[in-house]
Amino acid sequence: MSTDPIHADAVHHTARLVATVPLPLGSARADAVQLLPWSGRLLLVQHGDEELAVAEIGGAGAQFRFPAPWPRRFGGATVSPGGDVAVFSGVHSVQAVDRTGEVLWELPHGCWATATCAWTRAPLASYRDDPRHQNPDQGSAAFSVDGKTVWVHVRQYAEGRRPYEEWLVLDAADGEVLCRAETMTVGAGSVHFPHPDPACMGLSIAQGDDDAPVLWGRRDGRALAVARAEGEILQSVSPSGRHFLCTDPGQWALYLHDAADGEQLRRVDARAVLPPVPGDDMARWDYEGAYPYEDGAVVSTEEYAEVPRHWLVDPRSMSVRGRIAYPVPVAGSPRSAGPGMWCTVAGQDAAVHLWRLADEAGEVGEAGEEIRS
Repeated sequence: MSTDPIHADAVHHTARLVATVPLPLGSARADAVQLLPWSGRLLLVQHGDEELAVAEIGGAGAQFRFPAPWPRRFGGATVSPGGDVAVFSGVHSVQAVDRTGEVLWELPHGCWATATCAWTRAPLASYRDDPRHQNPDQGSAAFSVDGKTVWVHVRQYAEGRRPYEEWLVLDAADGEVLCRAETMTVGAGSVHFPHPDPACMGLSIAQGDDDAPVLWGRRDGRALAVARAEGEILQSVSPSGRHFLCTDPGQWALYLHDAADGEQLRRVDARAVLPPVPGDDMARWDYEGAYPYEDGAVVSTEEYAEVPRHWLVDPRSMSVRGRIAYPVPVAGSPRSAGPGMWCTVAGQDAAVHLWRLADEAGEVGEAGEEIRS
């Protein structure tokens, strides 16, 4: 297929709507939705100021909530594959809680606020209204796919040295640190990307400039080996886990990496293959994307637009196969929803649409049973 900019925009691939799922907390009082595609289970997660809401998509359709130890502006949260434990990554510590809000374990760490403080395990009342702790930087956390470990990005302080950041792998049962590595970053925020192999994890760290790195970690017992890609932002991991897809802070190109060693295999420049929309000097890849098929990633340009353009890209050749055509309006960028599917936000951020490619007979059919909601 031609990768000429004119031809790429002319070929369309139809998306089939699988399900529309209302957001449990809406959009006004909660962060953007997360989709956690654990093996055999898809969880929709929303973090509000007072609770973390979780809805199982398909299966029994269970819904449950975790009391939040602090408002969402003070950190992020994630949920275990079993849905029985939530981990909150906060300004001063990482906490694991059950559905009643009981703290199962807590890992204190250095303060993420811009003003250095010595507080650890600080009660919320001691910093909630403190001007120095408003709009803090943030780390993040994620469970491995088997639920046995939790990977966390934290800030640390030690006497005689500047603040530094670490990537820790914790025992999910008790929070024990199993292995660690310094990230050599000054992060403003981060996102974890679980891998089909529970010993592996991706971490994308925002630093507010063009040297934002992607870290690819592999745990071997008490050792954590980390491969690094400078100046890139991780979008998604392939269903097999063999590859991962990135863009860059300038949104110039897509990059395909080998997950075994982090090596960049190939790239595609947006300017070379996509026409710009009227008024723009060039097309630019968005920061989020999905990798639902080994031979097909769904990525976008102009996520800010009323009608963003979503594209089907073949990672094997990094060629644009054409544009995604939707039967209903979508907003923003596509996001991962597990093998064979991706998701988009519905109008007014009130629901999430789940999609498959209508013309993918083999691989889509093998991705799992049809989801009912």
